[in-house]
Amino acid sequence: MKVFLVDDEVVIREGIRESFPWDDTPYTLVGEAPDGEMALPMIRDTNPDIVITDIKMPFMDGIELCRVLRTQMPWIGIIILSGYDEFEYARQCLQLGVREYLLKPIDSADLRKILDKVGAQLEEEKKQREHAESLRARMNSNADGRFLKEKLIGSLFSDEAMEADAQNALNQLHAMGSPVNASFYAVIDAAFSPVEKGQEAAATLAEGSGGVVHASGSRTGTRLLTLGDSARDTEERAYAFASSLAMELERTGCSKIRTGIGDIVEKPADILKSFKTARHIRHILEERPDKEPLILGVREMGDSAGEMPSVISDAKVYMSQHFCDPNLMLQDVAKAVNMSNSRFSTVFSQQSGQTFTEYLIYLRLNRAKELLRTTDMKSSQIAHETGYNDAHYFSYIFKKNTGITPSEYRQQNQNQPE
Repeated sequence: MKVFLVDDEVVIREGIRESFPWDDTPYTLVGEAPDGEMALPMIRDTNPDIVITDIKMPFMDGIELCRVLRTQMPWIGIIILSGYDEFEYARQCLQLGVREYLLKPIDSADLRKILDKVGAQLEEEKKQREHAESLRARMNSNADGRFLKEKLIGSLFSDEAMEADAQNALNQLHAMGSPVNASFYAVIDAAFSPVEKGQEAAATLAEGSGGVVHASGSRTGTRLLTLGDSARDTEERAYAFASSLAMELERTGCSKIRTGIGDIVEKPADILKSFKTARHIRHILEERPDKEPLILGVREMGDSAGEMPSVISDAKVYMSQHFCDPNLMLQDVAKAVNMSNSRFSTVFSQQSGQTFTEYLIYLRLNRAKELLRTTDMKSSQIAHETGYNDAHYFSYIFKKNTGITPSEYRQQNQNQPE
């Protein structure tokens, strides 16, 4: 199981990273960050099973991070770290679906016990998911309004719908306590197999979105209406949800996952236009034999064949010029190429075959290998030169990706050509 660590105290992160016997356990540390704001795009990028997070941190604290993860990636098991004086914060986190908490200072034996407990819970939930989804499907009926809500959402995507029909559907949804009025809309059209199993997973994920995504089943999968306050906000939510949906569908055993994201529109009457573009993109993706899942937005479709690779090429150039900056984050590169974070993350991984995090590590370790081969610089200096403030973390990442320590690499390769 993959584990991600979030704590603003370097000493705590180093203690967990260095003292815990990761190599002798079924867990692997895939990344770490000093606060929730920096962690969130990295968590989306690395897709961990378990997140260990401190509560009190700058920018985005642990409570807000838990709230976002519960909405966008509810399958992640969260473990919080707290001090003795933070019980009220811990209580709030527990209300947000946190699995367990650990008191500081952290003991390796206690951490292993908690990881095993949460890991067992996640494994059991994975086994029970199909049964639970099937049971929930049988229990849902017209009486609880879900059937009617899905029908009303579905009517927004009907080719026969008129402008008045769209507004009428929105009015009915508002009257039944499920308002979908927003400044901007975008439709996601997802196809997958088996359909029924995936529809339950999509509906459950949408229900946990806090009212910003609404689902309606279709013959081939699920159609989803995304709400936003601005065009950029709507795009960010649509790509983030599409990525989360693809991961959840894979976790539930679905395959042939193809997802189209339509135009961002302002008027309810234009929701149908957004759906049609999303459906068109999804049809195109279904003809492609590429690895799955595949997610594509209307903006990528609108670009020429070479333009999107050019954008990703620009992103890689930017990364090659800035990877030595220890504060370089996905959001910095996304801003440099004028994309929202989630859209950039999705497009980058699909165009390059690597996630942003994987490519950043690739750049840093390539430079580190060069310095190890051709200089007598200390490992701590090389860490600093390649974007790692923490020499221990640099050594951990180096060994995790190469199988040997920096010093072992130097002994084997010094003065050797690349």
